[in-house]
Amino acid sequence: VQLVESGGGLVQPGGSLRLSCAASGIRFSLHTMAWYRQAPGKQRELIATISSDGIANYHNSVKGRMTISRDNAKNTVYLQMHSLQPNDTAVFYCHTGPGFWGQGTQVTVSS
Repeated sequence: VQLVESGGGLVQPGGSLRLSCAASGIRFSLHTMAWYRQAPGKQRELIATISSDGIANYHNSVKGRMTISRDNAKNTVYLQMHSLQPNDTAVFYCHTGPGFWGQGTQVTVSS
C-alpha cells in the first residue's frame, strides 16, 4: 500500500492550496480516506474524512474553509484549502485503514 501526498508549499495568509493523495495497493473505492495534520510541537489531529460513498466530515477548526473530495477513477483524495492562516501551518498526512499513512506534505502559511 502506498499513499503519496503532494501539493503542499508556502502560501500567504488568506491564500489557498489543494493537496492530493494518490493511493495504490488498495481497493480505493471501498476505503474511507482521511486527512490529518501535525503542527510543530503538537499532536497529529484528524481534520477531514470522506467515506467510500462520499460522505464528508470535518474538524470544527476547518469547517467552511477546507473541502475533502475523492476521485475513485484516479484513486486520489483531495483537500482543497481556503482562507489559510499561520496556525494552519503543519505537515498534512493522508491516511486510510488499517494504519496506512503517507509521508506527509508541508504546508506553511506565512507572509
